[in-house]
Amino acid sequence: MTLTGQMLIGSTAVLGAGAAQHAINPATGERLEPGFPAGSADDVARAAELARAAFDPYRAAPLETRAQFLESIAEGILALGDALIERTHLETGLPVARLQGERGRTVGQLRLFARVVRDGYFLDATIDPAQPERTPLPRADLRLANVPLGPVAVFGASNFPLAFSVAGGDTASALAAGCPVIVKAHNAHPGASEMVGRVIQAAVAKHGLPEGTFSLLFGAGSDIGTALVTHPAITAVGFTGSRRGGLALVAAANARPVPIPVYAEMSSINPVFLMPAALEARAEAIARGFVDSLAMGVGQFCTNPGLVIGVEGPALERFRQAAAQAVEAKGAATMLTPGIFSAYQEGADALAKHASVATLGRGEASKPAANAAGAVVFGTQADRFLASHELEAEVFGPASLVVACQDVAQMTAVAEHLEGQLTATLFVDDADVADAQALLPVLERKAGRILANGYPTGVEVSHAMVHGGPFPATSNAASTSVGATAIRRFLRPVCYQDLPDALLPEGIKRANPLSLTRMVDGVMTKA
Repeated sequence: MTLTGQMLIGSTAVLGAGAAQHAINPATGERLEPGFPAGSADDVARAAELARAAFDPYRAAPLETRAQFLESIAEGILALGDALIERTHLETGLPVARLQGERGRTVGQLRLFARVVRDGYFLDATIDPAQPERTPLPRADLRLANVPLGPVAVFGASNFPLAFSVAGGDTASALAAGCPVIVKAHNAHPGASEMVGRVIQAAVAKHGLPEGTFSLLFGAGSDIGTALVTHPAITAVGFTGSRRGGLALVAAANARPVPIPVYAEMSSINPVFLMPAALEARAEAIARGFVDSLAMGVGQFCTNPGLVIGVEGPALERFRQAAAQAVEAKGAATMLTPGIFSAYQEGADALAKHASVATLGRGEASKPAANAAGAVVFGTQADRFLASHELEAEVFGPASLVVACQDVAQMTAVAEHLEGQLTATLFVDDADVADAQALLPVLERKAGRILANGYPTGVEVSHAMVHGGPFPATSNAASTSVGATAIRRFLRPVCYQDLPDALLPEGIKRANPLSLTRMVDGVMTKA
């Protein structure tokens, strides 16, 4: 596929009139061609109005058509072959094997949502049949079904150029819900974005869907994003990125005459709790696995283990020594962009210079010319951590802080002190169960996913997965951006009272033409 630098607005491809942005190969500093000129507020308005016009016919399309549309996108991404991987590698510096795995995840989640659409459970079809003879008052015929919100704005993420980008989880779940999507491509990988965007555009045409079902916009800075979020046709936003960027979108969405939900994944340090018996039994093994998780992908995962908490003593000292030894064997590796590398260096340097922090171990020194970051593990005491809010700040990259507590009670105090998180991890043995039971309610209030005896990096795309959490992990703790439940962000319930069958949605018609399992008078009833 020849890259053109064009935006995709409905069925057309147009060059923006603004300044051209170029992807940068972060490993070499090379500017990649072509340039991608920025769009304007007029381009946003055109895409938004097309999405508004597309909404009703798109959501009215048969569920099977919607499912096949998602599958066609998956097939089109695979058909791009090595060209997509090679371009994405140039734009991000991510290893080819990592990108091949991410492509598999992207295709997998599109296919998952195709299955979600076909099974129809997302409709929450619920029926309370009429009870005309009920006294003292009869009951009307009441039928509930979820309907899509409307056009959704999606912002591509830097750290997952495929799985959280143009055809990523936000786009897949919104399209599955019946919502047209307008994607603001991430500036770091515009070439990969155009390639995937053209696949979606072709799938729209293949299935005879309205052209406004999908659009792709380019633009540096905040102008395009603000124009998109504040356009009255947009009804919800999906975002993965920095806390500052997410909060700016939330503020813009809340300032509208009609506010809209922003589902922003923003900031998490993903604490790991080393319970005493588990730590005593396997301190060295846990430390080695922790460092591997920390350095995976140069620490550029939103589930990166940025904080470790344990009770001071010989076992924790063994953990620290093993972690220091493991991290010293890690080489420096290129980060996604020069800006991300610079921010990592600044954050790691701030920890290294902090009066309450000791450096436990460092990997290979960072290489600024290649934007390559070296891993580092720091240590501090719990009382100092609790007194220094800056020690809780996320350092996006392969840096982590080990916090030593006086006892399990102080571990719980540290957990209470933490902000909301995407994940919380427990290393626990049988002898730790009572202490873990006391800690668990705190972690349930703090995190969206709690795991035991593993590492938080790696997010399964499945029905049960939750990739979300209380603020500032996300802007909406009741949602997830990964897994089948992500579709619910873009739906709302409607109750239909005494409507004739001809006016009811397919999922709640009296004959059950979709053969759904439905809640009927409080009882789950199979077709």
